[in-house]
Amino acid sequence: MEYVKFGNTGMDVSRVCLGAMSYGVPDRGPHPWTLPEDEARPFVRQALDLGINFFDTANVYSDGTSEEILGRALKDMARRDEIVLATKVHGVRRPGPNGGGLSRKHILSEIDASLKRLGTDYVDLYQIHRLDPATPIEETLEALHDVVKAGKARYIGASSMFAWQFAQTLYLADLHGWTRFVSMQNHYNLLYREEEREMLPLCADQGIAVIPWSPLARGRLARPQQQDDTARTRGDEFGRTLYQGAEEADRRIVDAVGEVAGKHGVPRAQVALAWVAANPVVTAPIVGATKPHHLTDAVAAVSLALDDQDVRLLESHYLPRAVAGF
Repeated sequence: MEYVKFGNTGMDVSRVCLGAMSYGVPDRGPHPWTLPEDEARPFVRQALDLGINFFDTANVYSDGTSEEILGRALKDMARRDEIVLATKVHGVRRPGPNGGGLSRKHILSEIDASLKRLGTDYVDLYQIHRLDPATPIEETLEALHDVVKAGKARYIGASSMFAWQFAQTLYLADLHGWTRFVSMQNHYNLLYREEEREMLPLCADQGIAVIPWSPLARGRLARPQQQDDTARTRGDEFGRTLYQGAEEADRRIVDAVGEVAGKHGVPRAQVALAWVAANPVVTAPIVGATKPHHLTDAVAAVSLALDDQDVRLLESHYLPRAVAGF
């Protein structure tokens, strides 16, 4: 496993991050395909054995049970100081007023709830899952600053938004002397490259760690197009909103992934992940794992070298598409 600095920070992370959205009590949320605790724990063990030290979850995944499962597994299997643990805040956690968003009230309540579920005194990275247009961004940033100063988070990060919005948060943090976002968890893969226009150049300029979600496009890049009907795709309402309007171009890209994979004699997932990881702005793609080969492919992808011909073939069919994911 390779390790790199997390953006401009001094923290070291593995080039692969294990995302825990796939782990949780199946009937506690919108994802019936999640793995319960006894089936999820072996993947945490496998990740650690492969050298992965970076784990990401969120307070809303499976109604908080993802945090509980991941927290217990890491407590049993790893030393706290040797892992990088990340979670997120924003989504609705309970019905009624103040049940979600990025108000000071919600953030200060949810960081404590996440720490309790994770079984730890602090998280290494506390991220806003999305922006909250109903709360002044200054209120959000100051609350996150106070979370860091209280020792409950080491760093803070952001997720999908427009580049101008992210630039605004960085400016306001600098202006007020608040803790700055050090990472961007955004939507980026061979089927969705709109982040190359503004967000990735901004992150490169500002030394921001980039940790893309869905680097395999919800698995679409890991299998032939005609095999796209899986339990997850059938139950993934959000995923169906992400890849619309360029179906023919997507088919050609998926076919190109298969061609390059055949050339190198590797699974398709390794090619798609290698393309993402090779971008010098990308720190660590976030991968989900529900089968052992998902993790072995992800780790192998870090060292898979794609040549110029491979890259041209993979990128040549892309068509600009509508912004999606936030």
